[in-house]
This record gives sequence, C-alpha cells and structure tokens, in this order.
Amino acid sequence: MAFSATGWVTVCAAKAGNAPSMYLYKTADTQATVNTADYFLSLKDTLKVGDIIFVYDTTTPSLVLTYVNAVSSTAVDIADGTTVSATDTD
Repeated sequence: MAFSATGWVTVCAAKAGNAPSMYLYKTADTQATVNTADYFLSLKDTLKVGDIIFVYDTTTPSLVLTYVNAVSSTAVDIADGTTVSATDTD
C-alpha cells in the first residue's frame, strides 16, 4: 500500500531549536512496507532528521518506534525501528 494521511497524527511539534517532533502513524501496512525508501515522501516538507515516528500496524497488531534518518527534496528515509512488545497474561 501507500502512505495515507488519514492515519497520520502530530503528537508534538517542535517549535524551535533542534528538538524533534513526534508523530503517530496508524496503518494496515506492515513495518517492512512502511520502512521502504520514500514511503513518507509526501511529507518531505514536514519531516526533519531526528523526528520520531510511532508506527502502529493494525493488522498484526504491533507498534514500532522509529525516526527519520534522511530527508531531501527527493527522498525520505526512516530507520528500521524497534518493535515495542508487551505481554498480556490475563
């Protein structure tokens, strides 16, 4: 699939300095798909290196914590990220 703005939410936008902004992205796409180069290309004017993205895959379900590691006028790349795991024993 492709990026869908309907699943994109700004959690915290940095107003000044080098602080990262934080975003949440809810999608049925797998993390492998979301991690594909230029998946977030339509956000190239919004994202900056270091911005944090929580990616929630509704199919698995799973949550991955990642960040933007490259942005240019023609490309956006995110790190592979770390899956946040939880146990529910009840």
